[in-house]
Amino acid sequence: MDINRRSALGLGSAAAAGAVLGTAGTAQAQESDAEWEALIPTTADSARRKVARKYQRETRRAGGTWASYIGVADPDGVVKAAVEQDADRVVEAYSVNKIAVAVAVLDKVDRGLITLDQRVEVTQAIVIQDTDGIFGLDGAYPSSVTVGHALAALLTVSDNTAVRLSGLVCPALELNQILRDKGFTHTQVVPVANPNRFFLGTTTPRETFTLLQKLVKGELLSEASTTHLLTVLRSLTSFTDGIRLELSSAERLNVATKAGWFADGRNEAGIVFDAAGKPVITYALFASGQFAGDQTANADNYSSTHPALRARAALGRALYDSVLRITTSRPRSYRAQPYRAYNGD
Repeated sequence: MDINRRSALGLGSAAAAGAVLGTAGTAQAQESDAEWEALIPTTADSARRKVARKYQRETRRAGGTWASYIGVADPDGVVKAAVEQDADRVVEAYSVNKIAVAVAVLDKVDRGLITLDQRVEVTQAIVIQDTDGIFGLDGAYPSSVTVGHALAALLTVSDNTAVRLSGLVCPALELNQILRDKGFTHTQVVPVANPNRFFLGTTTPRETFTLLQKLVKGELLSEASTTHLLTVLRSLTSFTDGIRLELSSAERLNVATKAGWFADGRNEAGIVFDAAGKPVITYALFASGQFAGDQTANADNYSSTHPALRARAALGRALYDSVLRITTSRPRSYRAQPYRAYNGD
């Protein structure tokens, strides 16, 4: 079933344009939601229209202020926007910028300046007791881990101590310069007095989208580092409360994602791969402000019950369904390893 069913639903070109631009049209209000929800796109154009409509509906329901960019790849690999809302606004990235941190660290690995098996010391002073992550749960310091272990903790459970461990091998000023050299002038961390520490800083939806696109095109890192980074972001240990919430285990392995949250911000960015491992949809979603419902209850709620995360979960199902029958020839494939449950030994 294709989006050509629009004609049967009485939709005109104005409604389609309104969906892509993220603006409501009168004709849209008359559409059958059940018909659209059941739609499985068969072309990139139909996928863009469905994604745009779903984004508009769910973000309006969630409330808040959104800045986003979602692109869908054509069969020839050219990615075109489905959603482009305030895409150049500089936003607080929060932990979404941990992808950029990992890119900078892996850039140094590629240049032979550090190695993934190089060890960094975990002292009691460096551990952040913020109830997030895993290093704060160790209870015994000092210890040491590899750079690879620190990156895995950084990108899966979003461990903030892992940010400091990354800073030991890639100080803030060097990290920012690496990103600027790659063309990212707004995706920057915020240095502090200690040169090895930083706040996670800012980005724009377009820059985060572009970073992810350049990553899968092999324009940021070596093939080995690119595969390593995507493998971590696609693991079942990575964030599941947003885009991946309504997906099965096997489906989650085809979505590389990273969330970021603090104060009123609820962000997520990533890539949806088709069954062949081709990156088809890339998304960068940044939301903040006053969301729907009880603002007091929302304030410290970072779970899947927050309105912004409910919106992302609903959108995630639509994103995944949109890659079931469409594909692209470029760039290269990144196949996920099938999940194998294990019961110990």
